[in-house]
Amino acid sequence: MAKGSNQLAIPDEIITSKIYLIRDKKVMLDEDLAELYDVETRRLNEQVKRNIDRFPEDFMFQLTKEEFDILVFKIGRSSWGGRRTPPYAFTEQGVAMLSGVLNSGRAIKVNIQIMRVFTKVREILMDNMSIRLEIEEIKKKLTNQDKNIELVFYYLDELIEKHDTKKPVQVKGFKSSEKNKQ
Repeated sequence: MAKGSNQLAIPDEIITSKIYLIRDKKVMLDEDLAELYDVETRRLNEQVKRNIDRFPEDFMFQLTKEEFDILVFKIGRSSWGGRRTPPYAFTEQGVAMLSGVLNSGRAIKVNIQIMRVFTKVREILMDNMSIRLEIEEIKKKLTNQDKNIELVFYYLDELIEKHDTKKPVQVKGFKSSEKNKQ
């Protein structure tokens, strides 16, 4: 990190890779946060427990054994093998609250960067959602177009069928004669 810089040398991709979707919430785990803040996981959790009133369940929750097992299986991280208890998961609001609990300069800078990454992730998800809605709108229009085209072909078939079954009509009228023309 350059002197006087407010930016850390942690690539956004690293932070993004540590955001998981658990219980339909985007969260970061205590171990990953501790690594980013450059503190021990147990120290981070001690600070949280000392300030537990700042972390309601929508800010932080502990994974169940089953959730933890699924997470380890999905991402294949063996470094969690020595844990005695499942990790704590922090929502975006919980991560923001950590900045008030952890007072180091690095924690503050990391928190700012994490908040920016959460914002980018949210924007990407919103862009994805709007694209999905547009695709659904196009699908509906195409479905309606297909129905309309089928209806046009149905009526064309009916007209052709009526035309084929009609008897030829003789037109009554004047016959031209050579005498009248002169």
